[in-house]
Amino acid sequence: MTQDELKQAVAQAAADYVAKHAPAGSIIGVGTGSTANFFIDALAPLKTQYRGAVASSEATKKRLEGHGITVFDLNEVEHIPVYVDGADEIDAGLNMIKGGGGALTREKIVAAVATTFVCIADGSKLVDTMGKFPLPVEVIPMARAHVARELVKLGGRPQERAGFITDNGNLILDVHGLSITDPKGLEAQINQITGVLTNGLFAVRPANVLLLGTSEGVKTIL
Repeated sequence: MTQDELKQAVAQAAADYVAKHAPAGSIIGVGTGSTANFFIDALAPLKTQYRGAVASSEATKKRLEGHGITVFDLNEVEHIPVYVDGADEIDAGLNMIKGGGGALTREKIVAAVATTFVCIADGSKLVDTMGKFPLPVEVIPMARAHVARELVKLGGRPQERAGFITDNGNLILDVHGLSITDPKGLEAQINQITGVLTNGLFAVRPANVLLLGTSEGVKTIL
């Protein structure tokens, strides 16, 4: 199977999961990225079962609305039973690196409200130790140089993502060269750097369920 076919398979599995686990009339949390886009397409035929969705980015909002799915502001929503999103890397503890698409902060906020976080990924994203994929860090623009110096002290090689501004008006520093053996500790440590909005480690709030696309089919990992 091609990578897109694996993504389509896990996206359909996620739509089936939502149909089984989210009560009728729920508002669903939806992530950002290519795999999440496949999920949106798979969710569209079921849209009458739900009140709508909360989007983790402007791009996701646009795609949802293109399918006629109502998009709610998170401030209007008290409960999200299921949040579905992809990952750039995920380990056996269901800790993740996210933010390759630059939506890490809003993704983290929506995930914090959700009861169940379902990660959808192809098999290439499952790793023993995270860090081969550069860790995104969202930074207030005036703090870019300061944050970069602090990230170097942690052993990373930060590089500004050229020509990219987040939906929140900030910059992304992609940190290369990390071997992340304590994802929860590193997430907290980076978030304490003045000028950091958040970083792409999802370990304090990891996934609850991983739907992993493999050549043998979609595997469910809890």
